[in-house]
Amino acid sequence: MATDKLTRLFTTIPAGEPVSSRRLATLGISADLAVAYVRRGRLERLARGVFCRPRDTLQLGPTLMHLRECLPGLHVGGRAALEWHGLLPRAAGTDPLTLYGWDNGHLPAWFTARFPATYHRKRLIREEPAWPQQLVATPECGAAAVVSAPERALLEFLSDVGAGVSLREARRAAALAGTLDAPTLQALLECCTSVKTVRLCVTAGQEFAHPWYAALVKATLPRGSARPWVGRSAEGLLILPPI
Repeated sequence: MATDKLTRLFTTIPAGEPVSSRRLATLGISADLAVAYVRRGRLERLARGVFCRPRDTLQLGPTLMHLRECLPGLHVGGRAALEWHGLLPRAAGTDPLTLYGWDNGHLPAWFTARFPATYHRKRLIREEPAWPQQLVATPECGAAAVVSAPERALLEFLSDVGAGVSLREARRAAALAGTLDAPTLQALLECCTSVKTVRLCVTAGQEFAHPWYAALVKATLPRGSARPWVGRSAEGLLILPPI
């Protein structure tokens, strides 16, 4: 019976979580039946093929996990993750979330209306897109593991120096990053695709004499050329020496 199917849906799908028509089908709810539920006020339609409980307040973690079906590797990273981990002071007001993923794409309007956010395609770490390295759970995001760990968040932030992140902001974040885990950072740096990011991280660790800097095995890190890396930003030239 239709009532039994709806009961099974609400038993299976937690409050705060969107559900796709494909997942509804696995519960025996066809597209036509979903439309009927919407008309009766038993389901709310967020967009074509996406539904939730009526008048439900979506939770960020489960919602991001839902969006990863079309945006592989989607997670909160960079500035937002650093703020959540206490490695950057909270900005006044509500800044958009910084979301990263593996492929080009965009965030649906129903999502950004609830969670103001920007999306960036970034392949900073050599990894499987379905299983990004070093994503963790935070109380702010719920139980879903879709937030960069502090080590990954710092590298994502440093990679944007000159493209939305100032060198001053990067140094402020790096100065607060003394408690990073050296083995975790080592593994991420070894898989990093950006020589600029690697050099920024190593240079900052040396400048602030962080404990993890002394533990890094520099010989196994991506080195690039033997020449300094030179980039131009609004703050002038950025010159990073070889490792």
